[in-house]
Amino acid sequence: MSRPQVIDDEEHERVHERVAAVDVAKDPGVVCTRTPHPSRPGARQSAIWMVKARMGAIGKLGRQLKKDGAEIVTLESTPDYWRIWFFVLEAAGLAVQLVNAAQAKNLPGRPKSDKQDAMWLARLTEMGLLRASFVPPAAIRDLRDYTRARTRLVQERTRCWQRLEKLLEGAQLTELRERIAMLGRPASTSVARFPTRDQLRGWRAGSVVAEGAALRSA
Repeated sequence: MSRPQVIDDEEHERVHERVAAVDVAKDPGVVCTRTPHPSRPGARQSAIWMVKARMGAIGKLGRQLKKDGAEIVTLESTPDYWRIWFFVLEAAGLAVQLVNAAQAKNLPGRPKSDKQDAMWLARLTEMGLLRASFVPPAAIRDLRDYTRARTRLVQERTRCWQRLEKLLEGAQLTELRERIAMLGRPASTSVARFPTRDQLRGWRAGSVVAEGAALRSA
C-alpha cells in the first residue's frame, strides 16, 4: 500500500479577499463586509451595520466599499427591494451580483437573524459558493422599460376604444360605430372629448370618406 499524500487546505479555498453582502429588506438593509484581520495574519474579520434604502445612503455605502477595495458585493433577490441597491452600487463602480434567496437558504448552516444572514452571505461570497442570477445591462433594461410602457399604453388605448364602441352600440348608433371602426380609430380622438360632426365628416382612411348626411342621421 502506498503512503497517503497530505494536501494542505489553502485558506479553505477562498476566492475573494474583500467582499460585502447585503441582506436586502424594505428598509433598512443589513450590510456585512469580510476583510483580512489587520493585526492577525491569516485571520478574517466581519463588520456589520445597517443602511437605509435611500439613494444618498446607498451611494455613500458604494463609495465606502469602493474605497475599501471590495471585490464583489452580493445582494439577495427579494421582490423589487434589491433594485435600488443593485443599480446604485453598480453605478458606484462595484461588481454586484444578485443571488437567488433559495440558493443561500438551502445550504446547511444558515443562521436565522438578519445580521447573521448578512454575514452568512458574505462568507459564501468569499468562498465563491453562490451563483449569480442574470441581470440585463443598463441599455437592455432601458429598452425593456420603454417597450413595456408602450405595450401598456397600447393596451389602455384599446380598452378605451372598446368602451367607446360599446357605448355607441348601447345607444343604437351602430352606423356611427362602424364608421369609426372603418376609419382606423384616430389617435387624436379621446373618449373624454367626443368628436364633433365637422370632425367626423373630415375623417378619411384611404378611399373611405365619412358621409356627412349619414353620420348626422346616425
